[in-house]
Amino acid sequence: MAPRSRLSHNKALPKRWVLKFNAYYYLVPKGQESLWDGRKWFRLGDTLADAHRAFAERIDASPSPVKTISDLLDRYELEVVPQKAAKTQTENRKQIATLRTAIGHNSIHEIEPQHVYQYIAGRKSKKPGRGDGKTAAKREIEVLSHAFTKAVEWGVIKAHPFKGEVRIAGSTKPRARYVEDWELAEALRIKPLRKKGGAAVVQSLLRLKILTGLRQRDLLQIEMTDIKPDGLHVFISKTKNSTGRRVIYSMTDSLRTEIDRAVSARPADSNLLFCTRDGISYVSEDGTASSWGSLWENFMERVLNETKVTERFTEHDMRAKVGSDAESLERAQQLLGHADPRMTQKVYRRRPERIDPTK
Repeated sequence: MAPRSRLSHNKALPKRWVLKFNAYYYLVPKGQESLWDGRKWFRLGDTLADAHRAFAERIDASPSPVKTISDLLDRYELEVVPQKAAKTQTENRKQIATLRTAIGHNSIHEIEPQHVYQYIAGRKSKKPGRGDGKTAAKREIEVLSHAFTKAVEWGVIKAHPFKGEVRIAGSTKPRARYVEDWELAEALRIKPLRKKGGAAVVQSLLRLKILTGLRQRDLLQIEMTDIKPDGLHVFISKTKNSTGRRVIYSMTDSLRTEIDRAVSARPADSNLLFCTRDGISYVSEDGTASSWGSLWENFMERVLNETKVTERFTEHDMRAKVGSDAESLERAQQLLGHADPRMTQKVYRRRPERIDPTK
């Protein structure tokens, strides 16, 4: 008898995983019940992140044989993804789910460069109005490529089947929006509706971003203990689990002033410089900051309705303004914490270059 096909909502999950009753379960192989508290169905958790943690704690140290792309993605998701930043983990798991559903059944020895091109060409956006899906496909292939790199490292295959053989043209150009000084001034002059929270918090973060160039996540995770007499001590989030790079912003009068403003604008007493009304972080466990995103959107609506600014800008555009306004590429690279100046030049130097005409 042929094995029963998996339900559509389970096809994106690792082998033997099932989503039912709003929780994730593992169908224990026959004869292994004693390793799973004597159960045939072992409850892993309510969220995908909880399920992966529970599964990782239970499985045997020796990995299962890797024969299909789905097998490879299972091992990659279990061993590699947890080492990444929380937000990257969330994104990778979505990308892996899409890959597993589309091509997971294929043998790892069958994939060739033309199959990658076919996947990209056939990828459609899941949401109407969100483009043709090429950008998402590019990110998914990046994950797949890294999984095959790990497969070589693990001794599963002898060589990467498409590394260096596939050229994926960028589907989107870097943003070119440059926020003018007067636009920033307009955004900062909006009168907050209350002294604490709301626009006051957003404006405080904007002022600190202009001084430091820090990423949103790094700003939102500043703790009061990071503020020391000699300066603001920050672990750069993108290097915290790799190089562990720490920077200290010298405590100038302007930095001290903006930190004090941020403290006075907090809607609740907290160990965080920026916090919600409940005193907790805007950054959730999965690395996303949806509540902060809502706060920013409300702020931008006021900017467009109450000032002379006519074109919306993002918080990330403000980080690009810091890189654009820096006196040199080297200074911009230092402020933005980039290891490669090419990234700084390509994405964050947006100010038009002024050239004197010939005589």
